[in-house]
Amino acid sequence: MANALEELRQQCLSRGAAGIKGLGRTFRIMDDDGSKSLDLQEFQKGLETYGMCVGNEKAKQIFTILDKDGSGTIDFNEFLEKLRPPMSSARMQVIKQAFQKLDRTGDGVVTMEDLQGVYNSKHHPKYKSGQWTEEQVFLSFLESFESPYEKDGKVTLEEFVNYYSGVSASIDSDDYFVTMMQNAWKL
Repeated sequence: MANALEELRQQCLSRGAAGIKGLGRTFRIMDDDGSKSLDLQEFQKGLETYGMCVGNEKAKQIFTILDKDGSGTIDFNEFLEKLRPPMSSARMQVIKQAFQKLDRTGDGVVTMEDLQGVYNSKHHPKYKSGQWTEEQVFLSFLESFESPYEKDGKVTLEEFVNYYSGVSASIDSDDYFVTMMQNAWKL
């Protein structure tokens, strides 16, 4: 059964770093009743719509693995958590360091207020051309990390980790991943 989940993970990762996030977007659209949980029908429809070819039997297996309490629904965030590839503690540590650097107010959420002075919007092409304001640049930056369910201009640690789990999956070496994060975030 766990193989079916692993197969789905690999299909998502084959779409690049944002594969898991993309599946998340699809499920947001499929969550017809806005419950942030999916029943089997919504789950199967979401997989199909995103082009994940696992077949009905495997979809049922995955659903059963994830529906621990047997309620007939799976929690959306738990699903994404199980789907993202496991990461070493060194990788988790550097992701948390980058998040803490961004979270200047220390309240556990990265907002536009946190970005001022950390992220320079003046170099963004759309800011330079006058198409976007600094606020629009910040919102666009934050949106790249946000969960598909919470487009609110706020990034939580969990959303940040979900984003970087996709990046992490494409990098074999812990040392390389840590160095890349340190350079990207000037840690």
